[in-house]
Amino acid sequence: MAINTIEIKTNGEGFVDITTQIRELIPKDKTGVLFIQNTHTSCGLVINESFDPLAKKDMENFLKHLAPENLKFIEHTDEGPDDSPSHMKAILVQQTMSLLVEKGHLQLGQWQGVYLCEFRRSPKLRRILTKFISD
Repeated sequence: MAINTIEIKTNGEGFVDITTQIRELIPKDKTGVLFIQNTHTSCGLVINESFDPLAKKDMENFLKHLAPENLKFIEHTDEGPDDSPSHMKAILVQQTMSLLVEKGHLQLGQWQGVYLCEFRRSPKLRRILTKFISD
């Protein structure tokens, strides 16, 4: 099967649930692995709770706390004060994922969702590459 591209328009910093877009790429009745790869250096991927919106907000705030914009040692600010912190946050989350699929169904836990984590303040068009490999 071919490599597919998902385009995601973000509204700026925050987690975007992309579980539905991921599920749409899975062939019906197929079992295998769906590989996902981020193509950017200032965002990332994560699987985590998708039921309670407060959990998403907590995760966003946690990463802001770990890499705030006001760190004195930051030098890479070519694209603004959120430039270097966005790269720091991106190294704390995943850039690739391997997701198991059984008979056309993504094997996530009951409360799990797949997120694109946008770490830049301004809206962006992000591209995620995917490839499904079946048994």
